Amino acid sequence: MKLLLTSGGIQNSTIRHALTELLGQPIAESTALFIPTAKYGHPGCTPETVWYGVTGSLCNAGWKSVGMLELTALPSIAAERWVSWVRNADVLLADGGDATYLCHWMRQSGLADLLPSLDETVWVGMSAGSMVMTPRIGDEFVAWPDAASDETLGIVDFSIFPHLDYPDWPDNTLDSARRWATKLPGAAYAIDDETAISVAADGSVDVVSEGHWELLKAH
Repeated sequence: MKLLLTSGGIQNSTIRHALTELLGQPIAESTALFIPTAKYGHPGCTPETVWYGVTGSLCNAGWKSVGMLELTALPSIAAERWVSWVRNADVLLADGGDATYLCHWMRQSGLADLLPSLDETVWVGMSAGSMVMTPRIGDEFVAWPDAASDETLGIVDFSIFPHLDYPDWPDNTLDSARRWATKLPGAAYAIDDETAISVAADGSVDVVSEGHWELLKAH
């Protein structure tokens, strides 16, 4: 699977170009499924914030088509129905919210088990939708009260501190990110909303940015 791990979505032409490179074809020729599930695990979730995700930069990038994939519904329907939806999509778009909640439902639904077979699919995450692919997110980012720990899927071997220097969140400073990183094993990045981390099919990692980012810890 190929990954585009963003903080704020498809915010600029540099991130958009990286997405096109991963797709290997124009965005306008690509089909997408939008996963809003992470939103429901965050205490700040409202019907309006879920709708904001639907109308935001992930879904409105100019796709050939966009559908919805709600992971909490999948255990109640036959796998032969929804697995084909996932396999036929070029891109899976994972919204923000709580990464541990998203991780839980990716496992419960069976989507996590399906990921290793999706060689040509691109996963585009925003905030928690990106953090779910890391090994751990840090206790600071766990908002779902039923989370057993800060552990997530570990598809990549680095952690992500998103929304660096976001104006409405004064605690998301570089100093805070550096303290956060000291509590985690392995590599860690801090990225702002104009930055993304591109992971190719061979596992090579490239930071693409029109903003501010920092490698907080190397391997």
